[in-house]
Amino acid sequence: MKIIGRKEEQLDLRDYAEADRPDFLVVYGRRRVGKTFLIREFFDNKFSFYTTGLAKANKEEQLQEFNRALNKYGDRIYDVAADWFTAFHQLRDVIESSKTDGKKIIFLDEMPWMDTHRSGFISGLESFWNGWGSGRSDILLIACGSATSWITNKLFRNLGGLYNRVTKRMYLAPFTLAECEAYYAEKGVVYNRQKIVESYMIFGGIPYYMNQVERHLSLSQNVDRLCFRTGGALIDEYDALYSSLFEYPEKHMHIVKALSEKAIGLTRSQIIDVAGLANSGALTKTLNELEDCGFIRKYYGYGKKSRDAVYQLVDFFSLFYLKYMNNRKHLDEDFWTGNLQSGQINAWSGYAFEQVCLSHVRQIKIALGISGISSSVYSWRSKTAEPGAQIDLVIDRRDGIVNLCEMKYSNHEYTITKKYDAELRHKRSAFYQETKTRKTLHNTFVTTYGISHNEYRGNIQSEVTMDDLFQ
Repeated sequence: MKIIGRKEEQLDLRDYAEADRPDFLVVYGRRRVGKTFLIREFFDNKFSFYTTGLAKANKEEQLQEFNRALNKYGDRIYDVAADWFTAFHQLRDVIESSKTDGKKIIFLDEMPWMDTHRSGFISGLESFWNGWGSGRSDILLIACGSATSWITNKLFRNLGGLYNRVTKRMYLAPFTLAECEAYYAEKGVVYNRQKIVESYMIFGGIPYYMNQVERHLSLSQNVDRLCFRTGGALIDEYDALYSSLFEYPEKHMHIVKALSEKAIGLTRSQIIDVAGLANSGALTKTLNELEDCGFIRKYYGYGKKSRDAVYQLVDFFSLFYLKYMNNRKHLDEDFWTGNLQSGQINAWSGYAFEQVCLSHVRQIKIALGISGISSSVYSWRSKTAEPGAQIDLVIDRRDGIVNLCEMKYSNHEYTITKKYDAELRHKRSAFYQETKTRKTLHNTFVTTYGISHNEYRGNIQSEVTMDDLFQ
């Protein structure tokens, strides 16, 4: 299958491969997002050396796997190294004896798994790069892994021999809606844009999940087959996802579970109360790891300080799993198809669509014609208004405008009723009074099919539709 999207990444990879300089490139991102696929397909598997770390394996097993790759690419047989210093010295020998012209591309996939407890892997890597690789203009070392917290702590924030040695970073994000549309088209899956959005609400633009979709089935049939039927390909994915990234995932999963039950997110103190965790440095580390891996986001309310930060679960599959799949044993195997129009799923769809929009703020700005205007993005919740008031997306612009964004999912044009118009006026008034802003406030709607024209439509200054999110 050809590479879909990733245009900027492909341009960067071409530059790294052709540049007359040594490069240490780190490719990171969430599990199943397509990191290995991108590197292998772009370089057509033409590496001077390629190996991958083994999940849950010990030092000896990792070195044995490394040795198998050495013997594949080298021109002689190497003994299994007793330590990583020796293994990397053997790798140096393999590359120096290589007869290929041009850049020597070394791809170490799932590098975090190679670094087992007290294995000396990082020291061996430091010696290999600092003592040899960084001095050769024909070397491109690519490290890849899903354990983003390991990559951040051991490579990006390394205060030892690898300090500031990573020359390039490439974060591979989930597909955008536009990339999902292109991916499904390449697979021969025919869905309209609303179905692609619904797919995003569940699979979150993760290529591996989307690749499980069968083109002869409807989206709801695929969801049942993958997520609710015995033997479904994604039945055990949730546990595998967290256990593959974190050595001790229990705390991470407790926090994710707590956040899944509060759509607007929780503060640190609320997480402590709900998840029953101690207020310690260990909690900070766990929150940072979840944020680094893209499962949660840390955001600040309009005008709030850092101590008021709110954590929100933003991994679509985790949200879907904890909302529905976690209780699948009590559900029918055709649960999704049979309940599409239920109030429960309609309520979830509204929240999930908000998350889709928050994942496509860049596209919203383009649609509003403000992509070239400096702006900040916040959420806002009133402390004093009765009844309460909340705005999940506030775009505060340098040109004197603040967009107060409402995000609404509907199967047709969204109709603003008299009651809802009063609610919008209440929110706007509360925002103005509490923030004391002097900027002009624009009510902005992000909907699937736009807003129907009635007497209240005139109170909306700008709107963005589902099609705009596909830019």
